Parts: sequence; structure tokens; C-alpha cells
Amino acid sequence: MLDVREIRKTFNAGTPNEVRSLQGVDLALDEGSFVIIIGTNGSGKSTLLNAVAGTFFVDSGSINLSGQNVTRWPEHRRALMIGRVFQNPFSGTAPNLSIAENLALAARRGLTRGLGWALNPRLNQQMRDTVHGLGMGLENRLDNLIGNLSGGQRQALTLLMATWLKPKLLLLDEHTAALDPKSADQVIQLSDQIIQRDKLTTLMVTHSMHQAVNLGDRLIMMHRGQILHDFRGAEKQRLRVDDLMRRFEDVRRADLLDETAAEMLQRKYV
Repeated sequence: MLDVREIRKTFNAGTPNEVRSLQGVDLALDEGSFVIIIGTNGSGKSTLLNAVAGTFFVDSGSINLSGQNVTRWPEHRRALMIGRVFQNPFSGTAPNLSIAENLALAARRGLTRGLGWALNPRLNQQMRDTVHGLGMGLENRLDNLIGNLSGGQRQALTLLMATWLKPKLLLLDEHTAALDPKSADQVIQLSDQIIQRDKLTTLMVTHSMHQAVNLGDRLIMMHRGQILHDFRGAEKQRLRVDDLMRRFEDVRRADLLDETAAEMLQRKYV
């Protein structure tokens, strides 16, 4: 369904600020799989999502989505097949439009825009029923500006917008990191509910070890622009938070050893 082959991306190549963000990443997702991605800061996890979404073109390698080579497709063209929720609750929505108008835009993704025509009685009732499922009482506030809502409310609606048309691929980029614990739990439960109900193929980046072990059917750990571990099936189900913490500690020790060896080598030739 998603087939990423040997993708590489270097930012500021040939300068003192060069960053090799992706170094030959291979990743294949079956339709309906729910994959969690974890890693230290700078490991390449969000960069991988951006590469798949088309935020930038990769330097080399290929990205195939639903049988089509999208490697050189611009972001707006890929967006017809991809739903995405960002870390910032204020991304992904139009703050000066109402809840209903934002949802109408999501319902007409890829079609000719025109809110007056889009907000018909049938769609209004569908919106009311769907928003009622959030359990936030927003079904009676569809005319309110979405920019006046709390972060948790807005992120829940952004998730509805991203999944309204059942995208081929859903990308969740630390979409609860900026929320308070209660709101984060609500949005995570909603995310899991929608993903399981609609059998959405999903890539989700998180820093939460609890989310990593409790969600999804596969867990990928990235480090230095590469996939370090790939847990799936029974191995994924057996994982606990302590297991992941030990893996991160192993990575930290290895990095310290690499840095120490580099310093010793440098001193030898100075």
C-alpha cells in the first residue's frame, strides 16, 4: 500500500550545517496497518512523514502510494490521498471559518470549492451526527468560529477533517504533544477509534512510550535517519514501556561510545 524504497534526504548539503536526515530508509506498509514511529530528537521520524507527504522532494529513492509512484508529486497532489494531523492544534484548520465551513472544506477535498452549495441540509445533518460522536457538545456549535475553540477541541475536529473522506494514508505527527493530558487522552482514544473503525493505513509519530506500546500493530524505532528496530506481531504485543526505555538507553550509550572514539581519533592525529 505504502512502499518507501531507499529514500535519502540531506539538508544544507556541503555546508557546516549539513544534516543527513534520512539515510536509505526502506519501509513497506500493508493496507490497514497502524504503525507507530518513535525515536530521539533528530532521528528522522517527522522527516520521514514529511517526505511521504511531499513537504519536500527526497534526494534519491522512491515513494509509492496505493500503486502510484508519487516521488515527484507535489504536496497538494498527494493530499488528495493523504490525511494529516500536525502537532500544533492550530494547523490544518481555517480559524476564521466556522466549524461547519471547515468540515465542508474537508468533505469537498479535491472538488470545486463553494461553501454556499456545500453546506446543504444533508451534509449539515451528517456533520451534526459525526461531531456528536466526539462527546464534546460541539454539534450545537457548528456555526462557531473554529479559531475560538480550545486546543483539544480543535485537534479533535482536525482529526475528523483529515479522515472525513477516508484517506488512503493517515499521517499523525505527534498530534497530542501540545495538548494537556486530559485532552491528549481524548484525542488519542478518538484517533484509535477512527483508525480501527475505518481500517485506515496509518503512520503515527509519538514521543509517548505509553502510546507506542498500547497503540498500533507495528512499532518502528528510528535513529540517525535510519530504522533501527521494527517490531510487529507478537513481538510488538509483548513490548512494555521499560523495554523501550532500555532500547533508548542502549542507543544513548552507543552514541557516547562513538563520540568518545571520534575524540580519541582526533587527538591522535592533532
